[in-house]
Amino acid sequence: MFVELLLLLLALAIALLMRPWRLMPRGERTGPMMAMLVLLPFLWTLPVPLPLAGQVRWSGACLVLLMLGWPVAVPVLIGAAAIAWGISDTLDVPQAVDLALWSGVLPATLGVLLGAVVRRYAGYHVFVYVLVRAFLGTVVCLFASSLLHRWLQPPYGADLPWVAHWLMAWGDGIITGMLASIFVAYAPGWLATWSDRRFLYK
Repeated sequence: MFVELLLLLLALAIALLMRPWRLMPRGERTGPMMAMLVLLPFLWTLPVPLPLAGQVRWSGACLVLLMLGWPVAVPVLIGAAAIAWGISDTLDVPQAVDLALWSGVLPATLGVLLGAVVRRYAGYHVFVYVLVRAFLGTVVCLFASSLLHRWLQPPYGADLPWVAHWLMAWGDGIITGMLASIFVAYAPGWLATWSDRRFLYK
């Protein structure tokens, strides 16, 4: 837990040094931020029928990244894990720290790196943004985070096969890709990583 907590504090310090409030001009993204702070804790603490299923949760980290940008996403994801710990009867502090890092901050950080690679080699295209970054990028980032978690920090209780993490990553990717495409079409202001000028009017 100590190493995970240090990594979270490091990510939070870097995010705050980047002055995340600059990504929220005139409070335009206050709605998405509050929505994530309300929805994520409940999604992360949903009761599961089997103890093993608790090791595989819907993350939403890549969606938060696309909607808020990394400097805002990091404190929001950490705050969501803290709220989840506060409202849950079964989530203790080590599990909340574990949840904040492996299901929140790490996938979002991997999403930033993947987004930079996609922009470098594929440029700014609507199809690439929705399919590669929002859909497939979410799958890759969450699955990579799950594999790192299994390798570096064995989960509580019996371990699940990697195929369970792979399938859960696909579920997360489908939801993120679907919502990203809806936001691009109807509410582009809810996506901090989207720009009409760059993607549509080049």
